[in-house]
Amino acid sequence: MEITEIKSQLSIANVLHYYGLKPDKNNKMCCPFHEDKTPSMQIYYKTQTAYCFSSNCKTHGKSMDVIDFIMHKENLSKHEAIKKAEEILNPGSGNQEISKEKFLTNMFQYFRNAISNSKPAKEYLEKRNLDNSILEIGYNSGQFHHGERKTGELINNALEIGLLLDKGLVNNRTKEKAYQVFANKCIIFPLKNRDNEIVSIYGRSILEPNDNKLAAGTSRHFYLKNRSGIYPGYPKKDTKKLILTEAIIDCASLLQINPIANSYSLMACFGTNGLNEEILQAIKDLPELEEIIFCFDQDKAGKMAVAKCSNLIMEQCNNVKITSVELPNNDVNETLQLHDESIFTELLSNRKDIFLSTEGDSSIPRNDKRTVILTKEESPKAEPKTAAEFLQQKDLLKSLNQLIEKAGIIGEENSRLLLFLITISYLNKSPLHGIVQGSSGSGKTHIISRIADLMPQEDVLRFTRITESSLYNWGEFDLFQKIIIIEDLDGLKEDALYALREFISNQVLRSSVTIKDKKGNNKSSHKIVKGQFSSLSATTKGETYEDNMNRSFIIAINESEEQTEKIINYQNRRNAGEVDKSEEQKAISFIQKIVKNLKHYEVINPFATQIQLPNNVKNKRRLNEMFQSIIKQITIIHQYQRETKDNFLITEIEDIENAVEILFESIILKIDELDGSLRQFFEKLKKAFKEDSFTRFDAMEVTGFKKTQLQFYLNELVRLEYLKQIGYANKGFKYKISYSDNIQKVRKDLKEAFTKQLEELKKKK
Repeated sequence: MEITEIKSQLSIANVLHYYGLKPDKNNKMCCPFHEDKTPSMQIYYKTQTAYCFSSNCKTHGKSMDVIDFIMHKENLSKHEAIKKAEEILNPGSGNQEISKEKFLTNMFQYFRNAISNSKPAKEYLEKRNLDNSILEIGYNSGQFHHGERKTGELINNALEIGLLLDKGLVNNRTKEKAYQVFANKCIIFPLKNRDNEIVSIYGRSILEPNDNKLAAGTSRHFYLKNRSGIYPGYPKKDTKKLILTEAIIDCASLLQINPIANSYSLMACFGTNGLNEEILQAIKDLPELEEIIFCFDQDKAGKMAVAKCSNLIMEQCNNVKITSVELPNNDVNETLQLHDESIFTELLSNRKDIFLSTEGDSSIPRNDKRTVILTKEESPKAEPKTAAEFLQQKDLLKSLNQLIEKAGIIGEENSRLLLFLITISYLNKSPLHGIVQGSSGSGKTHIISRIADLMPQEDVLRFTRITESSLYNWGEFDLFQKIIIIEDLDGLKEDALYALREFISNQVLRSSVTIKDKKGNNKSSHKIVKGQFSSLSATTKGETYEDNMNRSFIIAINESEEQTEKIINYQNRRNAGEVDKSEEQKAISFIQKIVKNLKHYEVINPFATQIQLPNNVKNKRRLNEMFQSIIKQITIIHQYQRETKDNFLITEIEDIENAVEILFESIILKIDELDGSLRQFFEKLKKAFKEDSFTRFDAMEVTGFKKTQLQFYLNELVRLEYLKQIGYANKGFKYKISYSDNIQKVRKDLKEAFTKQLEELKKKK
């Protein structure tokens, strides 16, 4: 069609009606092209044009005809706007009939624009906490086939698809044929195919029985005939975690929460019996899928549906973990109406494995239950046991430590287990933090990196350096339930260390920032970053980070000759092909499964008041809290073996014994004035020289340290008065041990004190 022909047939009223825009009685309306609270756009029906009088509008200064209006409304080129105008004017024109997908896309655009003209629809969305500026939501007022929009093609297409039903009715006033409208007075959601095209729609009535407009028992849910498509669309191929909701409105509610929308894929079922073949096939077609999370209603029907759907999925995807979220209210949408959206982060962290928690649930039919331990046939082929079976072993920590060694972390038996326990705390409300000390080249960065390899990699963030303000610039939930690995703590400046300290202490950073509003003006804003994360850092220094160390467990790298021999022997065997790398990778994968199988629990330690730390420890208050935290972590990792009471895990004496053993060296470091690597250096000097004087070359030969690191340690020991410097610089200094403390006696006394307390606990039990 020619432009003149389009303009002669397509009125400005028709265009406004298509986009759901309605001028007031003075032919004015709020401009759709900029933020406009006071109507600044005038509609001129005589000339079929529109003009915005606001200088803030991109169209200001130019009168718009129907093609210009379409071009600006949809950000199209002139040519595309002409094609769109032809489509609005006659959607069925041309040699080819308009496709169902194209027609539904056009209709949904109309429904979406219609919300702005419907006060009841806006009130319903507000009541339901649904934001139509974020979500794809429309409203069907039942008028789409009336007025200037009405054409034969529109009626025919609507009848064919099912938007209109021919009941043989006649309008008494106009004597024209009348139609029953599909999903009248409903908010509208699109259902999409694999190509992301709208192939069907769902309508949810905004009328309730108590409105006196909807008869009791009348359906409030509407689907087009021959329903197909998925809401909000097919999940991405790289989906690892998929949330399934019972209803479309519940799914839409979760889509509005950025941390969830960014970290998970979502799909809605069509009710308790709505896990259809299309949805099942979409799930089967996800090659990287690891977990399906049910967010169904909390009533009996919802729980039974979860059990039924879980079994259906397991029949076709038996390697996928299936979990369920327990909601505090009946459904997802109601929960969001009554709580802040951040509650869902906590609810997701507390989700339960369906097949590890169904026993005793009377709402699940007997024939839908599975045993707590999966059968041998269902075990992963690459492993002799499932993660659940592994976690039920009697000597769990010993077996876990052996598995960590199979994964390639050699030696450091207690340290690697402590680091593992610290790291897996990232799902807890009070996560833990560790700092690994060691000299240059001692392997401190290697060990924290390998521990991080054992965790689900989507939860790990690794940093070589952190700039002064970078922690303040993350999104509100970007660091929530994450693991942060800092390879070089020495490279952080004071402002970055301060931010890290605040994060560790308070789990939140608050900053005042300057932003630009929509009009380009500067304004102050309050930015919040929440940081429920565990962290591991590596450093060569000790005292430098005392404030950070007070908030973290200190782990010293074992720099003994025995440990060096273990590592060298392993490296040689690996290079000789004697170490099976595939077995190493299997161990890593299996540990990751173990971590994923762990659920967060609150822990009650009935013995907490009956065991005390030594009085000579530095920062005893903070260390005591850290000591109790490790007991908690050991209890959590034994969750398949521990008694639960009101959903609390109960600590046993065995957990305290394990905590003392694992944490012993870290407690010693808190007592010792010397940090870990400096203490090991000093002990080598004491053993070699006792009361003899020595040069730095003698010390180099005994300790194996190079010049720079060696001199730093010698100077530090002189400063702390453990060594005495003799002679003059021009002739070369000599050194002599001036304070030979007895750290072995301290260790012995501490071990005896703990042993005595534990024996007393066992007697009382």
